Amino acid sequence: METINIICVDDQSDVLDAVTRDLRPLEQFYRIEGAESASDCLALMEEMDARGESIGLVISDHIMPGGNGVELLQKIFKDLRYLHTRKILLTGQANHADTIRAVNEARIDNYFEKPWNPEDLLANAKMLLTGFVLDKGFEYKDFLPVLDQVVLLSHLSKT
Repeated sequence: METINIICVDDQSDVLDAVTRDLRPLEQFYRIEGAESASDCLALMEEMDARGESIGLVISDHIMPGGNGVELLQKIFKDLRYLHTRKILLTGQANHADTIRAVNEARIDNYFEKPWNPEDLLANAKMLLTGFVLDKGFEYKDFLPVLDQVVLLSHLSKT
């Protein structure tokens, strides 16, 4: 089975712990990693790529020391190795212009404001990861218990 990673990025350890806790139902099928800065995230992604692992989803805060979340997600978007990686901006401090930049220049898949609804974040992560698994051509049956059934059925009806 493929190793697919979820990376959560936030400089506040309590927020990082909360996000990873909210995604815990996925950890039997996906590896969930935390990073406390944009540079830590990029270094972690390099390590994962060197091991031949996939990064299915990056969930990033916006305002962090040493680089913001929009810039991080833009770098990920521009790197062809992460063409299929899904991206969520999770923040309480992005202004309207930052959000527009995230949508237009980083092609984020979703935006959540802090505080977020844990059930909504988990459901959205499942939906995005289902698309990732299908787009990458991985054996979806290996991930069946954590796939979004609506996305999966829609995909299967087209094939």
